[in-house]
Amino acid sequence: MNNKNQKYTEDNEFRKLSKMDIIKSWFTWFMFSHSSYNYERLQANSFAHSMLPILKKLYSNDEDIAEGLKRHSVFFNTEPNVGSVIHGIVTSMEEKKANGEPVEDEGINALKTGLMGPVAGIGDTVMQGVLLPILLAFGIGLAMDGNLMGPILYTIIVTIATTGISFSMWMMGNRLGDTAIDNLLESGKLNTFMDAAKILGCMVIGALTSQYVFLQTKLSFTSGEETINFQEDVLDKVMPNLLPLLLTLGVLKLLNIKITPIKIIGILAVLGAIGAIFGIFEPVEEMM
Repeated sequence: MNNKNQKYTEDNEFRKLSKMDIIKSWFTWFMFSHSSYNYERLQANSFAHSMLPILKKLYSNDEDIAEGLKRHSVFFNTEPNVGSVIHGIVTSMEEKKANGEPVEDEGINALKTGLMGPVAGIGDTVMQGVLLPILLAFGIGLAMDGNLMGPILYTIIVTIATTGISFSMWMMGNRLGDTAIDNLLESGKLNTFMDAAKILGCMVIGALTSQYVFLQTKLSFTSGEETINFQEDVLDKVMPNLLPLLLTLGVLKLLNIKITPIKIIGILAVLGAIGAIFGIFEPVEEMM
């Protein structure tokens, strides 16, 4: 029996998305979110592609389906895993629209446009600032000891984690509808979570820097009959691992002045080659 609050379409048929319809839509996005990435509309084509199972279930004629695809082909870009909460909300709005509720195309696209930036910030912080560095540290630690399970476990764990995050966020968005983010923002929990995630991310990056950035100098000078090693007798006594810290801060400075990562890698490669040729830097093998 239909609930008395349900609204009906012109043919008096209530259209309900099944869980399998929603899962099919999520899986399409999860597998193809960047398959048609372009500089004009970024993820728009993939968003429309992921909505196709929803539109086919909700609308019986090709014109309505075409209108839906056109509606979801506007510019869109966000972090694809945490950002899937937006898609979940949109599926809920599409279901309401198909059943005659006053949900306008402009409202759907306004929600997408309004959320894609803030949610991308959350997703990048969680995924790139916390989760991936922690898992990379775990995998690299094993690999550096010659354990083949390092890259294998990293691949398995990161796949499980990203899949779980993407799926749960999509389902949460669909379940809570267009009030999901509003409730989160009004509660103040979002800002608290973001601050905690940023602090944790900084701690993880700092730990990775001290553990996996290697740089020492072979420079030495003679004072009378005594040879002074600049690394051991000067730098290490001032601050152990001072050169790795300065290198990391230097790279951060280059990123802040908009030098691309590819150029930074090139700069480091050139400096490393010069240091090796003139005996300035100590080879990594000798440091470990």
